[in-house]
Amino acid sequence: MRFLDGHDPDHDLTYDDLFIVPNRSAATSRFDVDLSTDDGTGTTIPLVVANMTAIAGKRMAETVARRGGLVVLPQDVPLNAATETISFVKSRHLVADTPVTLGPDDLMGHAQALIPKRAHGAAVVVEDGRPIGLVPRNTSGHDVDMFAAVRENMVSIPVTLPVDTDPRAVFEKLTDASAELAVLVETDGSLVGVLTRTGALRSGIYRPNTDDRGRLRIAAAVGINGDVVGTARALVDAGADLLVVDTAHGHQEKMLSSLSAVAGADLGVPIAAGNVVSAQGAIDLIEAGASIVKVGVGPGAMCTTRMMTGVGRPQFSAVVECADAARERGASVWADGGIRHPRDVALAIAAGASNAMVGSWFAGTYESPGDLHTDGGGEYKVSFGMASKRAVAARSAADSAYDRARKALFEEGISSSRIRIDAEHPGVEDLIDHICSGVRSTATYTGATSLPELHEKVVLGVQSAAGFAEGRPLPGGW
Repeated sequence: MRFLDGHDPDHDLTYDDLFIVPNRSAATSRFDVDLSTDDGTGTTIPLVVANMTAIAGKRMAETVARRGGLVVLPQDVPLNAATETISFVKSRHLVADTPVTLGPDDLMGHAQALIPKRAHGAAVVVEDGRPIGLVPRNTSGHDVDMFAAVRENMVSIPVTLPVDTDPRAVFEKLTDASAELAVLVETDGSLVGVLTRTGALRSGIYRPNTDDRGRLRIAAAVGINGDVVGTARALVDAGADLLVVDTAHGHQEKMLSSLSAVAGADLGVPIAAGNVVSAQGAIDLIEAGASIVKVGVGPGAMCTTRMMTGVGRPQFSAVVECADAARERGASVWADGGIRHPRDVALAIAAGASNAMVGSWFAGTYESPGDLHTDGGGEYKVSFGMASKRAVAARSAADSAYDRARKALFEEGISSSRIRIDAEHPGVEDLIDHICSGVRSTATYTGATSLPELHEKVVLGVQSAAGFAEGRPLPGGW
């Protein structure tokens, strides 16, 4: 990485402050670019979903891992629920998506509430383990009898295929049938999953993030209080592929002692820790046992830390400094927070991050855990920060009433925010397509065919606010 004028800026920068200069390139296609990372996470695209309760659930974890990313389960998830989620993700098929399933006697109201939990727009009706019909989502605006049985409203399955059918063949069968969704089954006819036409295409573009047994990967977070080592060991025993030792202020003695204890337990998985924004913070976490440092204080959409405390640092400069320190010690960094456009992921990689950690942007997708709501502005889900009163209340549920009330007086996060469902990118896979398309193009513009090469070759310039505004599309004219 170098700057256009050959001199590093004399002030800290964030993503909006920067532009990338195109270089001479021999790349002929964005598909020539390898988006895999080398930080031990197994990710084949540089995306990690933040350990936020309103974002990181089992549906998100399955879907993102199938496309090559990684989801970190929040530390607030009870251990039995985390164990169940890990087991679920590990059991998922690498190509077929897990559909919403219903029995023929379930009510239509139940069906219409569940279908938006997935992006493929229908539920599969199953009897004795075998698919017998589909229930599409009602988007017509016509009234549906919500108390009617599903069997009275289901439609026939247009395409049913063996689960080992090549995705390209699935695409062609769906095209021939003018259908969007195929149901995939075992030889005995039992349901495995579904595959859409777009899903069949994605199967040829992305590589799943899998462990050494060919199962989807998932990570889990632990806090720095309580039985940290016991919790970490239980999560790894359940199948977690990576641990994140997590707290808002990662450069504190309690973090370093907890991290050292987890690392000393030799659990056999990579350990990420954070958050910090300085070289010394990164160095101290690495020396305490982290192989990945989580960088970012205050850039997140749900975080009020900078406005409440003045503490934090512009994200690009924080990533550059921490990544340089980590690289010298054989470690990596994740750029955590501030990702609002595909360009921000590319700039995080340019700064030296191995992965970009995304939170609120993914909250407004069908796969996030929250229920779908509707108002005059369209569909939305509710998100909240992990240092907000809402999150603190959940985290301190076992405390006395007095201690819970005292902790509730202090917050550094938003407790309720409506995150709109983007009509063009309603599913997390749509956003992954959007982001990866941008990052691949960035690489081709810079003459790179891999993420390390992008970091090495990128030439950056500093721009004014007007320069950033100039780059925004104006679909409605000016």
